[in-house]
Amino acid sequence: MKYGCIAERLGHSFSREIHNMIGDYEYELCEVPKGELDAFMKKRDFLGINVTIPYKRDVMPYLDVTDGEAMKIGAVNTVVNRDGKLFGYNTDYAGMRALILRSGIGFSGKKVLVLGTGGTSHMAAELSRQLGAGSVFCVSRTGRDGVLTYDEAYMRHADADVIINATPVGMYPNVSSSPVDIAKFPVLSGVIDAVYNPIRTELVLSARERGIKAVGGLYMLVSQAVFASEHFFGKKSEPGTAERIYEKLLAEKENIVLTGMPGAGKSSIGRRIAARTGRTLIDTDAEIVSRIGMSIAEYFEKYGEAEFRERESEVIEEVSKNSGCIISTGGGAILRPENVRALKRGGRIYYIMRPTEYLTPTASRPLASDSEAIKKRFEERRHIYEATADVIYRAVDGREHNAKMIERLHYKR
Repeated sequence: MKYGCIAERLGHSFSREIHNMIGDYEYELCEVPKGELDAFMKKRDFLGINVTIPYKRDVMPYLDVTDGEAMKIGAVNTVVNRDGKLFGYNTDYAGMRALILRSGIGFSGKKVLVLGTGGTSHMAAELSRQLGAGSVFCVSRTGRDGVLTYDEAYMRHADADVIINATPVGMYPNVSSSPVDIAKFPVLSGVIDAVYNPIRTELVLSARERGIKAVGGLYMLVSQAVFASEHFFGKKSEPGTAERIYEKLLAEKENIVLTGMPGAGKSSIGRRIAARTGRTLIDTDAEIVSRIGMSIAEYFEKYGEAEFRERESEVIEEVSKNSGCIISTGGGAILRPENVRALKRGGRIYYIMRPTEYLTPTASRPLASDSEAIKKRFEERRHIYEATADVIYRAVDGREHNAKMIERLHYKR
């Protein structure tokens, strides 16, 4: 291996794609079991590596030279092999700093809670102090080594201004988890989550629902990779490299989620976008039918709408864990807040708005089987479609045209 990333598990990693965008060099993902780290590091068979959970501290004893900043933080995420000597750096620090500055979340004089006790949490605590935080407290489940437990944080530090999540809680595949209850911090003004997959964690979504500035870790991931490549090759990147790669990666990884009334053209538009972009199309209604073994109309008649909505939520929760897909939803998918949250974790919601006179009734749609039913459903749901959408797209004649326009809206923001 020339260049790459090592960790115990890397199934969720975006690092290869990022480094492929940075420059023309070979970059691999290398899963190293805990019992094999010693042999891997002693062999030194690489030119440059990134190091992530759980090895950011474990690699330090193998280094010949450790950068002062990495030594102060107590964690290394970048190792460069120069003529057989290993040099260690921490580019997470610069990456998180870039993320925070881009977010506009203020730290001066603020009380900051850092969740976790690993290498990333130590880095986040040190960075918070450098940014002028008035006080910084680390929080863990056990409370060992003098840090706070979560219960202590709730009881004694409910006036926290900023929370930084430096734990893997909420990371793919356990995307429905959140490390902390945001509601218990009534004056919170900012949330930074180092997790980047999903793009928007439960923690980030919960904060945004309360009007709190909140950002996930994707921009940090890109920025630290750019800084790591500078160490690999000993030269500065062009200005704007991180921003360019971030925007491109976000568009590629974010699901295109299509919502709207039955008959609005979601599936047909989705098929055309899939054909144009090479993305996988997931039609949630079709997925439900394949699982229940009967038509949706038959399922409604046999089990009722409530049972159907349960099956629908199960499917949406599962398919929303994908990235870079097109998800065409059923007309009532947005009726449940948990569905919308799942779709928003990794997706951008496009509401396809079409006048009711252009919506064709069909017996296959139990709640939109005639014109009156369609009008009634539209009036019931219109405000929900609009409130839950990231983009409201007013559809016109021509499905190919609509597909092109949504594709353009997604990639050229």
